[in-house]
Amino acid sequence: MKISTKGRYALRMLTDLAAHQDDSFVSLKDVAQRQNISKKYLEQIVPMLNSSGLVRTTRGNRGGYMLARSAREITVGDVLRAAEGTLSPVSCLEHMPNDCQRAGSCATLFVWEGLYKTVTEYLDSITLQDIADRIAPSDGSDYCI
Repeated sequence: MKISTKGRYALRMLTDLAAHQDDSFVSLKDVAQRQNISKKYLEQIVPMLNSSGLVRTTRGNRGGYMLARSAREITVGDVLRAAEGTLSPVSCLEHMPNDCQRAGSCATLFVWEGLYKTVTEYLDSITLQDIADRIAPSDGSDYCI
């Protein structure tokens, strides 16, 4: 399994919003600048995050983006499913119940199910707040002699 650029950038964008959640709506230009990601690329990611209920948007002078829920309620798994569509390592696990003709006799199905379960549980155990809490302060208050 490989996470695409779209998935990685979606996670970076939402982590940025989580780190700046007290600032109300955040402009896409600011996120793009802080994350060193093309604004045009972020514009392509926003609709899927919006339709998945992860971000709220507003237009106007103070318009921008913010998390639709608390950063403690949004997991890495939520973000990657919104961006990637699925976390399934094989196509037969993309739909439940498994409609693969070989599911009943597949000797390797348990391997893929175990991998899927492990990956899903891990990614669903990490919230945006967990990531935001790891971001070092950049306001100069971490000065050392």
